Amino acid sequence: MIVDLRSDTLTRPTPGMRQAMAAADVGDDVYGEDPTINALEERVAGLFGHDSAVFVPSGTMGNQICLRLVVPAAGELLCDADAHVVTYEHGGAAQHGGIQSRTYQGGLATVEGVARELRPAGWGTVPTAAVSVEQTHNRGGGAVHSLEVLTGLRELTLANGALLHCDGARIWNAHVASGVPLDAYGSLFDTLSVCLSKGLGAPVGSVVVCSAELATEARVLRKRLGGGMRQAGVLAAAGLYALDQHVERLAEDHARAARLGAALGVTTETNIVPITVPDARAFADAARSEGVLLGVVGPHRVRAVVHLDVDDDGIDHAIKALPPLVHALSA
Repeated sequence: MIVDLRSDTLTRPTPGMRQAMAAADVGDDVYGEDPTINALEERVAGLFGHDSAVFVPSGTMGNQICLRLVVPAAGELLCDADAHVVTYEHGGAAQHGGIQSRTYQGGLATVEGVARELRPAGWGTVPTAAVSVEQTHNRGGGAVHSLEVLTGLRELTLANGALLHCDGARIWNAHVASGVPLDAYGSLFDTLSVCLSKGLGAPVGSVVVCSAELATEARVLRKRLGGGMRQAGVLAAAGLYALDQHVERLAEDHARAARLGAALGVTTETNIVPITVPDARAFADAARSEGVLLGVVGPHRVRAVVHLDVDDDGIDHAIKALPPLVHALSA
């Protein structure tokens, strides 16, 4: 038995999703004429309480577009040192947007911590144009930024003339775990990039959520980055199906992650189980030999990510295989 817990990007379209894709009504999206993409964009914008949304091929493109919407060339972006936008997007903000990134200690943001690092305008300095927050926090083991902290960050950035971006790759998980409505999250951010191809199980796609004015610019940036798509309603149909069928079921992933975490002595909030070991690569190799695939996210850390394609039997197998390896390799 092979249990693939490397990432929730590994989900495959369900039979119902495939049927929805096959039946999708399509048009040319560069001309704004794909009715299924238009319906998805309207749906997602409404969920987050924003005017507009733009469907893009990937979460990385979504983030990179958003960063350029909120930070001018030679402007400064502030985020944590483990943020996806500066760790796993191959320097895109610097190369494509001419954006200077500055980081604070990795992990969940605090208002006090961000306030200490916000750089005001002044002689010889580049003022902070925007702050980026990850929800949930990937390297933080799927931890959820509280509504209180996010509200405080919104007040802080407004008071300092900075904008606020959300890398919302797993914001659906945060919503299900916390009970915070999506529009409550949306009201706090100038831009969001929300992913359809992780926990929601679509094969591809993310959505940039923003104002109508910024959406016009986002479409230009999408085209410039090679993301202009034609009859992509077949992809948007997967996203619409996922919104209807796969959001609330994320609670099942969270429950399975909690079971695995309990067996390993790890507290979880959503679908990610972080595991600290002396040698992450050796541990992942040993787990693979036992039929459990894990993601390596640092020299001493691996993660198990529970998703749509992992059932109770898979979790039972991981619970049987992983704790003895932790004990053996940590001795």
